[in-house]
Amino acid sequence: MTIQSFVPPLRTLMGPGPSDVHPRVLAAMSRPTIGHLDPAFVAMMDEVKAMLQYAFQTTNALTIAVSAPGSAGMETCFVNLVEPGDKVIVCQNGVFGGRMKENVERTGGVAVMVEDAWGTPIDPDKLERALKAHADAKIVAFVHAETSTGVQSDAKTLAALASKHGCLTIVDAVTSLGGTPLKLDEWGIDAVYSGSQKCLSCTPGLSPVSINERAADKIRNRKSKVQSWFLDLNLVMGYWGSGKRAYHHTAPINPLYGLHEALVMLQEEGLENSWARHQKYHLALRAGIEAMGLGFYVAEKHRLPQLNAVTVPAGVDEAEVRARLLQDYNLEIGAGLGALAGKIWRIGLMGYGANLKNVLYCLGALEAVLADMRAPVKQGVAASSASRAIA
Repeated sequence: MTIQSFVPPLRTLMGPGPSDVHPRVLAAMSRPTIGHLDPAFVAMMDEVKAMLQYAFQTTNALTIAVSAPGSAGMETCFVNLVEPGDKVIVCQNGVFGGRMKENVERTGGVAVMVEDAWGTPIDPDKLERALKAHADAKIVAFVHAETSTGVQSDAKTLAALASKHGCLTIVDAVTSLGGTPLKLDEWGIDAVYSGSQKCLSCTPGLSPVSINERAADKIRNRKSKVQSWFLDLNLVMGYWGSGKRAYHHTAPINPLYGLHEALVMLQEEGLENSWARHQKYHLALRAGIEAMGLGFYVAEKHRLPQLNAVTVPAGVDEAEVRARLLQDYNLEIGAGLGALAGKIWRIGLMGYGANLKNVLYCLGALEAVLADMRAPVKQGVAASSASRAIA
């Protein structure tokens, strides 16, 4: 058998990620490959650092793109900041808080769980009670934008509580970076990780990470070696730091071209404008969804504009709906995870994909499929409702 070149189908990606990649990013990734220690590439890395500082709203010197997906960004923060025996308070209100717990335990730390119902934000009062009950805790970890449920927690309040009790914070901002307000320095967040494939409209495979001086000091003064050689920031910063670069690994050169272009575009649009655009098209989608007679799983004041958890109507096979959308419309939306499997669809409006064309296409396709399946939806009203909502 002779295997031929792979040509993927042209999809509209409106799931929980990856999101649609902007043509400028794809074009940037096709540019000539140069060496990872080439002076021109090193200069570009410095620009990536500066633009990530803008995206994170921070002056942290230790702001880099880890050469691996968002999950590696998560592991970078935990393996560097958690030492064996460290007590870490982990807030969980969805799938990704559970992954934080797993990381704590694998580094030899002790996880103290603060749990909230899926689809609700992290309760600051519960966190404060846990901090008082565990005065020896060293770190608080939480998810800012819980991708599995579409809920956003109050990162500013949670970080302030952690700081008040002498704890560092590790924050998952995989889905929030570029899509909703995230202000590291103003909010006092110590360590954060994200992903390139969500609201930045880049391809998967890179994880923006930022560590402040307080957290960096803990890393420099560890009693034990970081358990991961590849993710040890003491070593990685020899490559990403200023001055003469020390070889650590061969960076993913062309993907970094793509991230650079994505960050240039974020800078051109303006961070606040990007936040506003995601909210605008969420309101359009919300109007269309509600006009059809469907609802949202998360209370309005806690919803993520870029990740919409829509409740599946009673009697509807949600997997069949997703399969038909993909087969008949080349449209991808996401399923619920964990406790929400079979109960919600996750509709993403991220980065380049947060636009009216995608909103109207999704509403029309979803309405057509549900109507054909004789689901209880109102027909012919979703698109006009969405357009009116942002007129």
